[in-house]
Amino acid sequence: MKITIIGTGYVGLVTGTCFAEFGVQVTCIDKDVKKIKNLQKGIIPIYEPGLKDLVRKNIKEKRLSFDTELKNSINDASAIFIAVGTPSRRGDGHADLKYVYAAADEIAEYLDNYSVIVNKSTVPIGTGRKVFDIIKKKKPKNKFDVASNPEFLREGSAINDFMRPDRVVIGCNSEKAKSILKELYRPLYLLETPILFTKTETAELIKYAANSFLATKITFINEISDLCEKVGANVNDVSIGIGLDGRIGKKFLHPGPGYGGSCFPKDTLALVRTAQDYKSPLNLVEHVVKSNSKRKKDIFKKILKALRKIKKPYTITILGLTFKPNTDDMRDSPSLDVIPALLKNNCKLKVFDPEGMEEAKKILGKFSRKIEWSKDSYTACNGSDAVVILTEWNQFRALDLKKIKKILKNPILIDLRNIYKPDEMLKIGLQYHSIGRP
Repeated sequence: MKITIIGTGYVGLVTGTCFAEFGVQVTCIDKDVKKIKNLQKGIIPIYEPGLKDLVRKNIKEKRLSFDTELKNSINDASAIFIAVGTPSRRGDGHADLKYVYAAADEIAEYLDNYSVIVNKSTVPIGTGRKVFDIIKKKKPKNKFDVASNPEFLREGSAINDFMRPDRVVIGCNSEKAKSILKELYRPLYLLETPILFTKTETAELIKYAANSFLATKITFINEISDLCEKVGANVNDVSIGIGLDGRIGKKFLHPGPGYGGSCFPKDTLALVRTAQDYKSPLNLVEHVVKSNSKRKKDIFKKILKALRKIKKPYTITILGLTFKPNTDDMRDSPSLDVIPALLKNNCKLKVFDPEGMEEAKKILGKFSRKIEWSKDSYTACNGSDAVVILTEWNQFRALDLKKIKKILKNPILIDLRNIYKPDEMLKIGLQYHSIGRP
């Protein structure tokens, strides 16, 4: 089977590479000439554990190729996946679908043979119908179907998530499309992976509903952690206590500075806007969006509170810039709120992240010139008044804390991910501040 994937961002590249690993002939399309030339050489634009080796392997075995021209592969493809960005639209929070519609328009221009057009991008309810209309208007006599196949990939573990998913969701309205997509996912079908076939609109909603539910769990435990600090309870124990309930589960019950990334912020907001458009408001999700935004903006106050007894101006080390570990993704990361806020309070900042430094420099723009970008954790900590753990990279879980204490100007550790134990920090002699714990 041959497929074409439009878009070589995170979703498109992971999807295309993993399908190639299944034995499918995959062509990935992108307009960025430089990006395509690099991909043809096995140079990938993102950090994702294991992805580079898998890309190079499948290029070598001639199952994976890259091109700038859709017309070269479209009519040999049984399925054409649209895997382009759907960022929040500036001003109103709706998903910006211009790249999806542009892809549909280009498909319509070159499509002559039957194919299934699959929305892999996260799109609002009804997008599949609009994609169908765009193509049908240009090619009224052409036979094709449009389907929705939302991705559920976690950055940092995307390959495993694709190869061994909890489920595959496919929304389509024809038996022919169903048959093609079932064959495409045959390796997972043989592993008895649950494959849920639904209407297109249902599949579109499943993705938004899933991400919004997970964002709600995170926001819930973050608000509980605030209460724990007021009453002297331990949020870690609360998380364990409620997570042992099978109806709740233990995942996504880890307090922190707020969720970020490419999915949760934009998907919760898009679902809120869609619900408002249909006059069926999701009050709970609206609160989640507001609560998370406020948390990321206010978390710097917790840092400054921990430093209130020492002399200003403060020199603060930030360990971790990406929204989560094992990725270089900076999108909506809490660091993008924390760093400007601390700089505006006349703090000197020294930062380190294993993979996100270059991307952070780009996104922070003018602020980046005011920051000392360090080569490792210990260089970053040397001479600082305090160190803040903002992202739970594994290497930050195994710091030589006695060394950290020795090189800090003041022995203050602010752990916004609760990766260390308060009693152990006390023994070392660090002034330890965490989230939701006495």
